[in-house]
Amino acid sequence: MSDDRTRLVAGALALGLELDAAAVERLLAYRDLLAKWNRAYNLTAVRDPAEMIEKHLLDSLSVAAYVHGDRICDVGTGGGLPGIPLAIVHPGRRFTLLDSNGKKTRFLVQAVAELQLQNVTVVHARAEQHRPAVPCTTVVTRAFATLADMLAASGHLLAPDGVFLAMKGVYPQEELAAVPPTFHVQDVLELHVPGLEGTRHLVRIAPAGQEG
Repeated sequence: MSDDRTRLVAGALALGLELDAAAVERLLAYRDLLAKWNRAYNLTAVRDPAEMIEKHLLDSLSVAAYVHGDRICDVGTGGGLPGIPLAIVHPGRRFTLLDSNGKKTRFLVQAVAELQLQNVTVVHARAEQHRPAVPCTTVVTRAFATLADMLAASGHLLAPDGVFLAMKGVYPQEELAAVPPTFHVQDVLELHVPGLEGTRHLVRIAPAGQEG
C-alpha cells in the first residue's frame, strides 16, 4: 500500500497536482472499492489493484487541469472514471456521473456515500435522455464512443460557453474529420500519464458559436 501511495503522489506531482493527505486517502479508498466491487460487477478490465494507480487514477487526473467551470458531467462514467478522481481533486466543483448501466450506477451510489463526496450526483440514464436543470460547463468522456456519436448523444448537455473533453488513445484522425459543423475542435493535446506506455490524447471541442 505504501508503494501505491508513493506512486500516486509522485505521479500526481508529475501531472502538476499536489495532493493533500485527504485526497490521497480518498483516491486510494476509491481504488479499493473499485477493486472489491469489480469481482462481482465487472466495472473494469483492470483486475490488479496496483495497476489501477496508473491506468485509472493517474489517467483520470491527467485531464484535471483542463476541467472548465463548476458543473461537470462525466458521460458513460462506468465505474466512475474519470469523474470520481476529478471530483476528489476538485471539491469545489459539482460533478454528475451519468451511466445507463444499473449495476455500475449502484456501485457509484455506494462509492459516493462511502467516500462522502458531497459534490457528486449519480444519474442512471442514457445521455440522450438526461436533461440537467442547468447546462454543464464541462462534459468529459473516457472511451465512451466516437467523437461524432458522443456529440450526438450528449451535445445538449453542454452550455454555450462549455467544453467537451474527450479522452482518447491514439490520435483520432478519422473521428476529427467527422465532427459535425455545430461544433469545432479547439485542439488535440498529447497527454503523458506517469507510469503508462502508449499514446494518450485529449480532444477539446466547443459549440460552433465559440469559434473565433
